[in-house]
Amino acid sequence: MEETNKNKSSRKLITRIIFLSILVAGALFGYMKYRESKGFETTDDAQLDTDISPVTSRVSGYIAKVYFTDNQSVKIGDTLVVLDDRDLAIKVAQAEAALENAQAGLGTTKASAYSVEEGANTSTYKIDELKVRLDNAKSEYERYKKMLSEGSVTQQQYDKAKTDMESWEKQVATAKQAQKESSSKTGAANKQIAVANSIIKQRQTDLNYAKLQLSYATIVAPFDGVVSKKNALPGQLIQAGQPLCSIVNEKRIWVIANFKETQVSKIKLGMKVELKVDAYPDKKITGKVVSFSSATGSRFSLIPADNASGNYVKVVQRIPIKIELDKENNELTDLKPGMSVYVKVVLGESSLSDTTTPIEKSTTEGASR
Repeated sequence: MEETNKNKSSRKLITRIIFLSILVAGALFGYMKYRESKGFETTDDAQLDTDISPVTSRVSGYIAKVYFTDNQSVKIGDTLVVLDDRDLAIKVAQAEAALENAQAGLGTTKASAYSVEEGANTSTYKIDELKVRLDNAKSEYERYKKMLSEGSVTQQQYDKAKTDMESWEKQVATAKQAQKESSSKTGAANKQIAVANSIIKQRQTDLNYAKLQLSYATIVAPFDGVVSKKNALPGQLIQAGQPLCSIVNEKRIWVIANFKETQVSKIKLGMKVELKVDAYPDKKITGKVVSFSSATGSRFSLIPADNASGNYVKVVQRIPIKIELDKENNELTDLKPGMSVYVKVVLGESSLSDTTTPIEKSTTEGASR
């Protein structure tokens, strides 16, 4: 009986010790979390992100060759897809022929303008000659008029001198009218030259556009990265703007962390960040805060919430914050965009001088002055 009581007493003691140990451990854990909350702001609503560019075709056509496979590394300018460009090459040839035709038309127009201008010059020379003859006829007329008053010539000779003078006057007037018409034709011919030049410019523009379209038949990588989501096969008909694949830039990765709106007041630009990627929990990754989103994540959703009716449930909003990895972490090629990340912002530790943008620096300098 005494032994049973002793066993019961020892079990109660052990139970109390275990209970006290759990209580002390819980209190210690709570205290540590409280201390941590004073020195850090954390969130697990974060992901790795990077530049992902869809590669699209700028012209329609049939795919002739595909030079890449899924998840292949490529360099900027590498050829990814080549389209059948025979119809585009024909359009270039047509544009070249149209340009040559326009240039030939310009030559013909210039020759015609030169002929008209020469005709105008000839009219000028003819007028000068007729004016000389008219001056002589006027002198003869005046001489015969004087001699007629003296009775030295007959009336018939006087009338002939007068008729000659009037004839030359009419010829000069006719020549001047012809010169005026030639000058008008010269102006029209010069305008035709301007029109021919404008047609050449238009044909040159058409040729440049045709060559540009032909160049689009070769689709190249816009930057270094890894090709994913291949959607191109030889013989496939594609339309302009149709995505053929995506290129992921794995050399520049950052983190987008969605902090609660109640947390962001403590977070400042340049603060140091400790990161833990779920896929690689043993890797120690560091970074710094570089920018804040201009609005909450919900405002960028396809259908933003509208609480104007007043019938709503208040939800704590999230502010996306961009975190840039430190340079020593850029070698971590096994990090993939979209991976989940646990983020811990170290409050008070900042390297703002390294992350301040030129606009922010100028604002700070202006305020100090």
